[in-house]
Amino acid sequence: MNFLYIIAGLILLVVGGNWLLKSALGISSRLKISKIIVGLTVVSFATSLPELIVSVKAALDGYPDIAIGNVVGSNIRNIGLVLGVVLLINAIQINKTFFTIDWPTKMIASVVLFVFLITDGKLSRIEGFILIALLIVFLIYLIKQNKKIDVAIPELDEDAISYMKVFGFLALGGFALWAGSDLLVKGAVNLADNLGVSKRVIAVTVVSIGTSIPELASSVIASIKKENDISIGNIIGSNIFNILSVLGITSIIKPIEQIDAQIMSQDIYWMLGFGFILLPLVLLPKKHTLGFKEGIILLITYFVFIYFTII
Repeated sequence: MNFLYIIAGLILLVVGGNWLLKSALGISSRLKISKIIVGLTVVSFATSLPELIVSVKAALDGYPDIAIGNVVGSNIRNIGLVLGVVLLINAIQINKTFFTIDWPTKMIASVVLFVFLITDGKLSRIEGFILIALLIVFLIYLIKQNKKIDVAIPELDEDAISYMKVFGFLALGGFALWAGSDLLVKGAVNLADNLGVSKRVIAVTVVSIGTSIPELASSVIASIKKENDISIGNIIGSNIFNILSVLGITSIIKPIEQIDAQIMSQDIYWMLGFGFILLPLVLLPKKHTLGFKEGIILLITYFVFIYFTII
């Protein structure tokens, strides 16, 4: 029954996230927003909604390990699994925004989260507001920088949809996400209890796998279409949003306290490591390129993380 709860919850999360993504892309298409901004903001926020809803639900229900483990596990999975799979499909040429915006912002967000957790072992409401403030600064900087880029960016492929459909997708997606999060959290908690493992293990494996499905699907599709701006932007942008918006909003609604010690002694370091490893992979051995070999390295490293998590 617990597996049925988890599967049903994941299905609702994926469907709900897809409906919300369609709604967001419909609005973006009408507003003629560039692919760079869509990849780092609209798509990233929409695909981070499952993490947000699940983390908020878990925090409100009194399961801080699921709330924080879901985000940390998803960020590890986005780089190790999602980017790894994308690179097996199609090599990515890295442009200068990776060095000036994407990677630095991702690492700043990760380090800030690390400092908050290591300092007192919790995320307070004030720290949540700080994370949201950093997100706003990031978005403002991103939009200003994008205006300075003198490059013709192709239009979005998605056809413009009516506002009626936009709000229909929004309503259905929101309901599906909330129902899915309720089933997923209930199933994850019961599964951890039945297996005799910590909720942190279930959170960074089972839960984060499910909530990362939208990132995997959208990034793989973008890679197949050779839309590299969206595929790499979506992956890194989602990690930024997971920390700044998901944990920011969650801790504002309900401070995250009494976090599993292993999240702070192991998982958070894995998250920092997966973020840092991108830089040498981009620079060596071939500059500004991520390809098949780098994908294999990321996937192997990710499965090593999973092995040390479950043993």
